[in-house]
Amino acid sequence: MLAADKALEEDLFVSFPFAAYIPKTVTLKPRAGNPPPRLQETAAGLLNSIGLANHGIEAFIRDDLPRLEPMPVPVIASIAGERTEDYGRCAAMLDSRAEVAALELNVSCPNVELDGRALGLDPEKTRQATVLARQATSKFLIVKLTPNVTDIVEIAAAAVDGGADCVSLINTVHGMALDRFSLKPVLGHVTGGLSGPAIKPVALRAVFLVSRELDVPVIGMGGVTTAQDALEFMAAGATAVAVGTASFRDPLVAAAMASELGRLIKEHGIGSAGELIGVAH
Repeated sequence: MLAADKALEEDLFVSFPFAAYIPKTVTLKPRAGNPPPRLQETAAGLLNSIGLANHGIEAFIRDDLPRLEPMPVPVIASIAGERTEDYGRCAAMLDSRAEVAALELNVSCPNVELDGRALGLDPEKTRQATVLARQATSKFLIVKLTPNVTDIVEIAAAAVDGGADCVSLINTVHGMALDRFSLKPVLGHVTGGLSGPAIKPVALRAVFLVSRELDVPVIGMGGVTTAQDALEFMAAGATAVAVGTASFRDPLVAAAMASELGRLIKEHGIGSAGELIGVAH
């Protein structure tokens, strides 16, 4: 088993299947995360309730960045904060790190200034967090948006107004599951975030609306498991496409998707990937 793991790791570094890599979100201070169980498969996706468990940004810089430096693709660090000011402080700590090509602001983190609600539910807090990060770094700045809002275009516009270079959408959709025998919540935190094929229609709509209304690059994600999914996200307006849950089953799935995507683009009589972006509008 160890030999197989080592071989897979070597394969990943020789021919990495993604154009960029985003490690798990880190916060200013260490977080223990939510109580287990933390994962539950559903009929068409995966519920997770990790709770942003991480060992804090200082440990990330000290322990993780040296291990990520050999990555053959750009590394995009993902940061979140319990307070709005945390986004600026984390961005400042990563600004001088050559290992980090860009920053992602994960605004789905519970915010103490909003009584535990996610910062990304509030346009003004989203703008403020982006402003603070923008003031702290010259790196390419991505804001990852939650779909659990009334008007995602309003939130995206607030991020862009605050200085975001790009928005990525969507993060997970709120959900829960019950144990079939006890009829009690399966997850230790009761609720969690749903990812996987079930949320693709929600994600496509968000990408379509935001890319149509705002002149900013969009990274589309949510239920991407095949090249056809990637094709549709780009047609809806995504400049780039991210793969998350599908990689749990096959860490190399993105390589096959990229190869197949080229064939699909030609089948549709489209000259290039760039010409595909936004054709659904």
